[in-house]
Amino acid sequence: MAKKQKTKLNAVSKWFRTLRRAEPFLYRPFFPYKKYGHTEMFKDRAYIFVGNHLSVLDVVFPAVSTNRAVHYMAKSSLFEKGLMKKFVHKCECIPVNRDGTDVKAVMQAMKYLKMGESVVIFPEGTRNKTNETFLPFKSGATAISIKTKTPIIPMVQIKPIRIFRKAHVLFGEPIEFTEYYDKRLNEEDIKKCDDILLEKLSEMHQQLTSILSKKKKSGKV
Repeated sequence: MAKKQKTKLNAVSKWFRTLRRAEPFLYRPFFPYKKYGHTEMFKDRAYIFVGNHLSVLDVVFPAVSTNRAVHYMAKSSLFEKGLMKKFVHKCECIPVNRDGTDVKAVMQAMKYLKMGESVVIFPEGTRNKTNETFLPFKSGATAISIKTKTPIIPMVQIKPIRIFRKAHVLFGEPIEFTEYYDKRLNEEDIKKCDDILLEKLSEMHQQLTSILSKKKKSGKV
């Protein structure tokens, strides 16, 4: 790794350590949340966090769930102007074209993973403001996972994060498509893996809905 690149990544890792230390005091009192499922930290290796996207604050959950720096795949317009510009540059986010076919972004994500850094992908591509469970998923997460031999951590939420309202997020166990490692992938392989991932996220969404329904009936939400 080039010295300049290593220095840059060390700065990103330090930035995330600072954010994690501040999170219990500066974030959680205003945006409380509860984690379900795999609530332990995902430590000691790179991961790809994949989940549905309801709020700009969704970025917090993967960041506090690993001891690594995380690089978010984010729409390229965020790098140009607005409140998020400084954040996406500070976190070394990965700019992605709207059509989701950005080869450069995929290569950058793979590069970070091979260097031991984690990546976050919201395959819906934008925040879901509809009544649908998920927006159409863009392909890419499973292919990146297979090519870099990196586990995927699925995560789901039910409602957008709101100030002073407890959010709920469910983390699943790591998913690995080991049978496809070192294999030349075709479109059918990728679609099959994408379908497995989407099915898992759908199951988790139903699971979290059931958990919250029971808590609501008992008055514990």
